[in-house]
Amino acid sequence: MAPSHSSSSSSSRIPASVNDYTILPLSIPPTAAFPVATKHYLYLRPNAPKIATDTTPRELFIVNLPIDATEPHLRNLFAAHGGGARVERVEFEGARTGRKITAPVTSKSGKKRKRGGDGAEANKVELPETWDRSVGRSGNTCVVVFVDAAAAEMGLKEVKKVIKAGKEIVWGNDGTSDKVPALGAASEFLLFCFIEECLSGANMVQLPGYLSHHALRFPSTAVLQTSVDAYMTAFADQEASRARALARQRAEPDEDGFVTVTRGGRMGPARQEEAQEKAEKQKEKQKGKEDFYRFQMREKRKEKANELLKGFEEDRKKVEAMKMKRNKFRPN
Repeated sequence: MAPSHSSSSSSSRIPASVNDYTILPLSIPPTAAFPVATKHYLYLRPNAPKIATDTTPRELFIVNLPIDATEPHLRNLFAAHGGGARVERVEFEGARTGRKITAPVTSKSGKKRKRGGDGAEANKVELPETWDRSVGRSGNTCVVVFVDAAAAEMGLKEVKKVIKAGKEIVWGNDGTSDKVPALGAASEFLLFCFIEECLSGANMVQLPGYLSHHALRFPSTAVLQTSVDAYMTAFADQEASRARALARQRAEPDEDGFVTVTRGGRMGPARQEEAQEKAEKQKEKQKGKEDFYRFQMREKRKEKANELLKGFEEDRKKVEAMKMKRNKFRPN
């Protein structure tokens, strides 16, 4: 995103601004992977989002960050070259929504089934970090939030003064390297150099980043257990939600009045209390449908009279039998 120029001497003729952006030249020092100093350009302007918030007046929007930019880098940049403007926080692109490294909890689902966004978001489990410092993409952006609007105005004003004075700003040369973890940059290059120049400490400065990465690849048992528990909890919730959806689908007819026959999952036996409750509800439902028509009421009264008559005849026969036995009794 650097402004085009025809020769190296034209760097002094780089415009101080383009559109609404102030152009801040940075000098990137040489590294073991690329032992040549180079120029990099930051583009700054007051933040102007489509939907303003309470913090918008004290925000600066920065474009084309170096890939190794961190919050301490930007804090030190404004502390040293922005008139000591105090930064509250830095919101990098992609991190402003609070996203974390996650693993989706997937389950076997039927064909042509649409997955809702809320369910997919709820069934994500955080994975342990394997890097203690991340690297951004080329041309990354961020929003720098200052403690107040005056600090934001002063920071941008002082940066413009530095640009006008032609002062060179070396990226990361203000003590930031002591405040952030080392990067594991240029891995193949460093490994080969380390073999050839193992007695020289010049190429060993980047190795701690890989040593830390190697250690983070093997998290502790407690961290693993927490991750596994969260994963299994999300998986169980998704399975329960899927079972409820299938149960509703079995009971609900479609537009033509047909009920879709679906394959049931592996469900355990229902609890006795739930089964009894369902049976009672069904009984009450059937009871409400009885005696709806008059002929049903007549039939019911007739059946009851027949039952009484049948009982009376049975009792009469029993009495007659008892009388016969009594008349036949002859004492000695």
